[in-house]
Amino acid sequence: MTGRPLAGGQRRTRRQFLASAAAAGGVALGPGCVTGRLGTADDTGLAAGPTIALESVAEGFTAPLGVEFAPGDDRPYVVDQTGTVDVVEDGERSRFLDVRDRMVSLGGYEERGLLGLAFHPEYEENGRVFARYSAPRRSGTPSNYSHTFVLAEFTADGDSAPTGSERTVLEIPQPQSNHNAGAIVFGPDGYLYVATGDGGGGGDRGTGHVADWYDPVSGGNGQDVTENLLGSVLRIDVDGSDGSKPYAIPDDNPLVGREGLDEHYAWGFRNPWRMSFAGEDLLVADVGQNRYEEVSLVRSGGNYGWNVREGAHCYSASDCPTETPDGDPLVDPVVEYPHERDGETLGIAVVGGYLYQGDAVPELADRYLFGDWRGGSGGRLYVADPTDDSRWPMASVQVAGQGTVLDALLLSFGEDHDGELYVGTTRSTRLSGDSGVVSRVTAAGSDGDGESAAPDSTEPAGDGDDGAGEGTDDSGATPGFGALAALAGLGIGGYVTRELSRRR
Repeated sequence: MTGRPLAGGQRRTRRQFLASAAAAGGVALGPGCVTGRLGTADDTGLAAGPTIALESVAEGFTAPLGVEFAPGDDRPYVVDQTGTVDVVEDGERSRFLDVRDRMVSLGGYEERGLLGLAFHPEYEENGRVFARYSAPRRSGTPSNYSHTFVLAEFTADGDSAPTGSERTVLEIPQPQSNHNAGAIVFGPDGYLYVATGDGGGGGDRGTGHVADWYDPVSGGNGQDVTENLLGSVLRIDVDGSDGSKPYAIPDDNPLVGREGLDEHYAWGFRNPWRMSFAGEDLLVADVGQNRYEEVSLVRSGGNYGWNVREGAHCYSASDCPTETPDGDPLVDPVVEYPHERDGETLGIAVVGGYLYQGDAVPELADRYLFGDWRGGSGGRLYVADPTDDSRWPMASVQVAGQGTVLDALLLSFGEDHDGELYVGTTRSTRLSGDSGVVSRVTAAGSDGDGESAAPDSTEPAGDGDDGAGEGTDDSGATPGFGALAALAGLGIGGYVTRELSRRR
């Protein structure tokens, strides 16, 4: 379980409105409309939210994609996409884990790497820590696939986790290089939740994408639970084993005793980038394809729509169903925003955060802090208020000295044991350099006004087809996963401008 539990009364209140939203399952929508608290498509913009400050905790990373805290340890463990985990104490870094020698070679357009880390709930006693990384093709991965998804366990020895202690827990053949998701988190039930993307490419189709029940749109893995483990949130018991598998399946997983692979917990996702628990409730951010970004309140057996729907809207069709042929609803998100509104870019790749339970910033209390990799020259922070309605109202967050647009690209959030939040950013649009910073969210000491400096970027020499084609849809998509695509050195600034123009 992440963070500290709430006092009983608070928790019951929050559980009531979260349960209400989950039970509602969203509102059935026609194609192309924006509903709920976000208002209609002709809104002039988002409301102004609170002002915060970002206090640097550690610098010198390449791409800080995770900020984790081990049980009983108040030091942040920073996950760098390049393949290392460093523990930070008083601004100094020491190496905790290094898996670079067992990963694919990284470079160019890149969404692979070390993508997730989770400490066992009993880490203080057993030293077990789990990492999710991209390995070269292993046995069982077809020769025309990109790489192998690896979930591995390591056992720490003091302040480091030797790679010689590695035990492979799960391998999944990954068809394309993009849409890898990567978040792993232990739930309050003690089970490990693992986010998987739809396998990459654009539109959930192409190599490695199976046919689903919805004929008007080809593909896809998001709607299939029988052929592979892609496009889903998985739930496994790493404290047990089941036959040849080095893990067990919880008895109450939704497909146990039914058709489908038992590891699935919820499905219908494109590229879930970061997830977190608020008490017993799971919040998952899913990066959109062409038009919408979303955050969903995820329940067991829920189907979140991709690629029949993108957010609460039809994808690549003029009309679409709101349920499967078996009558299971396609659940709408609790947070949704368009990529662009009235000429302003709100974002192109959502980054999931946390429901704030700290004390440093009272204005954020019981509000969901999240953001987008890039909404203009840099990342943006948003806050959403959980309510009894099916759509949570959201607002822009001001950052002291920067305004509503950060002076860097947003990659990740973290939460410590006191419920305080952290943010991972980088100024580089390539998977190189040391401009990555981890900052603590604090109360603002100023009015938040300030100019934002654009992150470093370079116009691409060509049209971006040197790998970018795998991450875009032929109807004019944004990068398959903007936050990592940007790090690949494609000159994303110019690329995004062209892609937005194509969508018009």
